[in-house]
Amino acid sequence: MATQPHSRKRVCYYYDSDIGNYYYGQGHPMKPHRIRMTHNLLLNYGLYRKMEIYRPHKATAEEMTKFHSDDYIRFLRSIRPDNMAEYNKQMQRFNVGEDCPVFDGLYEFCQLSAGGSVAAAVKLNKQASEICINWGGGLHHAKKSEASGFCYVNDIVLGILELLKYHQRVLYIDIDVHHGDGVEEAFYTTDRVMTVSFHKYGEYFPGTGDLRDIGAGKGKYYAVNIPLRDGMDDEAYESIFVPIISKVMETFQPSAVVLQCGADSLTGDRLGCFNLTVKGHGKCVEFVKKYNLPFMMVGGGGYTIRNVSRAWTFETSVALGVEIANELPYNDYFEYFGPDFKLHISPSNMANQNTPEYLEKIKTRLFENLRMLPHAPGVQVQAIPEDAINDESDNEDKVDKDERLHQKDVDKRIVPENEFSDSEDEGEGGRRDNRSYKGRKRPRLEKNAETKDVEEKPKEDVKEKTPVEQESR
Repeated sequence: MATQPHSRKRVCYYYDSDIGNYYYGQGHPMKPHRIRMTHNLLLNYGLYRKMEIYRPHKATAEEMTKFHSDDYIRFLRSIRPDNMAEYNKQMQRFNVGEDCPVFDGLYEFCQLSAGGSVAAAVKLNKQASEICINWGGGLHHAKKSEASGFCYVNDIVLGILELLKYHQRVLYIDIDVHHGDGVEEAFYTTDRVMTVSFHKYGEYFPGTGDLRDIGAGKGKYYAVNIPLRDGMDDEAYESIFVPIISKVMETFQPSAVVLQCGADSLTGDRLGCFNLTVKGHGKCVEFVKKYNLPFMMVGGGGYTIRNVSRAWTFETSVALGVEIANELPYNDYFEYFGPDFKLHISPSNMANQNTPEYLEKIKTRLFENLRMLPHAPGVQVQAIPEDAINDESDNEDKVDKDERLHQKDVDKRIVPENEFSDSEDEGEGGRRDNRSYKGRKRPRLEKNAETKDVEEKPKEDVKEKTPVEQESR
């Protein structure tokens, strides 16, 4: 992609200061607060000066039903903790209530997460940026009419559908410890999106992602699954990630890439079972970035939140091409990062059950599948639909980078003062261990804090969007 004029920064970052207020409930491993922690850390590293920061619009029901069913979105709009009794049947039908609880502001949380990924895709389509980051996105388990694994609305699918208006082929890569089943399922029968997921497989949520799952119909060979075992370390991960992504790039020839950076593949994750360091996880970002394609980075899982914020801060610096110190700057959550207060983490001594022979076997099989691809899949030429959002002259809610604002009025979504997940729930000897949630996924939350963020401005008009090919299994 051509270098942007100096007036434009090559990295755009989407963040809403309210995202950290949403609270899945006491003891739930998903804590949206980790997104605020990440934001605060990258502010204190000074990374915000090097990128454009936007408050995403709240995705409308119309935007979300480009993938999700009307009745499912209607349900998410209506359900609240105080009216759950009236929705008992629908809750069962849409898989809401257990891993995916009803909480205050659930629908707004989905709107912000989806709004960031749709806005990121529009920005890339306009060639107004080279890399767009939405750490509030990455909720890859959500299905067309069903919540799953802490995910309600699949912001990734919505973002990819937007990219498909301008890009013939989009590559989706998922490095979360869990299989990216919702995204794979949405594009299982199309040759315009290739989904590549590296994940733990075998008695582990969601139970899909077998090596033999390769897509169907026109999408045959366009789903790529890398089933891995416990203890995956940096060296082994790189030994399989680099050759597979290299071969995928060569054969599929995408013109845009989406990378889901789920941080539950890090060592010591409350629900994970891999042994990656922040550096090893970040190498995936670095490798994909080298292809210089329009690039969207989204969040995902990650349940030891001090490490999630470390990883996503480091990966923001990788996207920017800036080196940052291992010594953490003072920040609003400094005590979370003790006793060492360092950015990088050491792997544990857990055994890596992925032998070189096992990984070689996977590579061989996948290369055989990739050889079945035509070099440039055919795409029907069609009129380009209007963008999901109108951001003429970059009129998205832009952050005033030099003004420190108080959090908007604290409301009932704030986590109780007495719940500090990192000190009570996580780490060795924590009161919860990772067997409670059998390897599901999604974010977490905590106390409220003053953060530097975006000024509230009127929301943009949302234009009507023509449906894009949405082929599901």
